[in-house]
Amino acid sequence: MRVLSKLLKMSKSKKAEPIFKMIMLGAYCTLICAAILFSFKSVFHSITGINRNSPSNKYISQSSLDVLSKMGSRGDDVAKIQSALKSMGYYSGGVDGIFGVKTQDAVMKFQKARGLAVDGIVGAQTLKALGLQVDAITANNENDVNLLARLISAESRGEPYAGQVAVGAVVLNRVKHPSFPNSISAVIYQPDAFSCIKDGQFNEPVAESAYRAARDAMNNIDPVGGAIYYYNPKTATNQWIRSRPIISTIGGHVFCS
Repeated sequence: MRVLSKLLKMSKSKKAEPIFKMIMLGAYCTLICAAILFSFKSVFHSITGINRNSPSNKYISQSSLDVLSKMGSRGDDVAKIQSALKSMGYYSGGVDGIFGVKTQDAVMKFQKARGLAVDGIVGAQTLKALGLQVDAITANNENDVNLLARLISAESRGEPYAGQVAVGAVVLNRVKHPSFPNSISAVIYQPDAFSCIKDGQFNEPVAESAYRAARDAMNNIDPVGGAIYYYNPKTATNQWIRSRPIISTIGGHVFCS
């Protein structure tokens, strides 16, 4: 109070008036700068998602990064993620390449255990923690697409589009089946599995529709209900293949279990 009284007396003195004005101007500028800094800090925290009172948000949200897989994603990349989660004990479902509720729950459990942002999205940080690399997994996926498209083009040239997807689906169904190898390349190059490997058709130019069919098959589009074999009834001479239970017929191919 005494200090305030002295300041008030000084303000009434003509000699002290300039000094008093400078003090007041300085105080006013300090308040303005503090207000600007506080506003900037609030905006910065809002943009980055940082909340100092919440330890779970000390990492930048993965949703702001390139997203590899999330709820609804399908394909070989998802299957690789499921396999990694399964090997670590976080996922107990089937490795089907479909990012559903069970996969999301497993991802969130893994993220929580590793101190990552728990958002159920597999971005760069979660992928790295799983021991997978974005570039490697994408390159492998593209290689699988190209290889599967080559087989589809060779085996179903001239067939309707649904029949091309069906041939791709048979390969994917074999990958999932315990009686066959567990990768697309191993299934395709399995000895005596596909005649096009021997007769040279496999090395012919690939039809554009085969690439689309390969991607559809890898996205779990299966028009033949899980079939693992197919044959052309006009040319097939193997009696064993003809004895297999028929699931459907598309174009010139019979698909069976």
